[in-house]
Amino acid sequence: MAPRQPQRREKRRKGDKVMNSNSGYNKFRTVFAHIVLIILSFMCLFFFYILIVNSTRSHADLQRGFSALPGGHFLDNFKSVANDGTFPMMRGIINSLIVSGSSAAICTYFSALTAYGLYAYDFKLKKAAFTFIMAILVMPTQVTAMGFLRLITGMGMDDSLLPLIIPSIASPSVFYFMFSYLQSSLPLSLVEAARIDGSKEFRTFNQIVLPIMKPAIAVQAIFSFVGSWNNYFVPALVISSKDKMTVPILIALLRGADYMNRDMGKIYMMIVVAIVPIILVYLILSKYIIAGVTLGGVKG
Repeated sequence: MAPRQPQRREKRRKGDKVMNSNSGYNKFRTVFAHIVLIILSFMCLFFFYILIVNSTRSHADLQRGFSALPGGHFLDNFKSVANDGTFPMMRGIINSLIVSGSSAAICTYFSALTAYGLYAYDFKLKKAAFTFIMAILVMPTQVTAMGFLRLITGMGMDDSLLPLIIPSIASPSVFYFMFSYLQSSLPLSLVEAARIDGSKEFRTFNQIVLPIMKPAIAVQAIFSFVGSWNNYFVPALVISSKDKMTVPILIALLRGADYMNRDMGKIYMMIVVAIVPIILVYLILSKYIIAGVTLGGVKG
């Protein structure tokens, strides 16, 4: 028994060395990860900070060059944007809210409904329908833009907000996200149980499936809202009157002004105003995401 004790002690020493080395490596990984995250956060927030700083400076100050310190012209720039009779800022924000809010609502609802239909039902062309929807996903908007423009012109819908809202019903990317979420979160036995209890199909979807999909709907509502809010290409083709222009078109009008009449402080202020609704929507819907994930964890 005596000769074995030194061997055991040696093994313990080796084990302690391995544990100490692993502990040191884990500490290094943690410190390195924190440093990388700090750098990335700084890179993301720095440009946002400069945007806010520039919105507080006058055009003359901006012409002098870069400054990391805020100026004292924030209210002046805001009043200049809000009181410009040739520049309908509030109307543009209202138009963008109408288009973005409506697009996000119908996009998430109908995409979830389509995903539920392909997930919960079995029919002959199920795989063909899924393939067709995915094929539309790879088709760029620019390819169909001219045909879309001719269609809405022939229907008398040009210079209207409806062509910016209605096409949101068909969103292959949102559909695919919803379909993947249903595959991982919705057991078909729950749907069958609802049918046995006499629940109609739309009632099952609206009262049982939609609450389960709340986290996915909140995420895609944020993406749909932001994508529609920042969309410039399609509104620029469809809208021609100023009272129906959205925020990206108004910002482009400010930037497109001639050099003598261009006010950079005014442009930066308009960009800041355009970002605020996006931040508010994210803050509101992020609460629903956290709540939905928590509820899902409790049920599991």
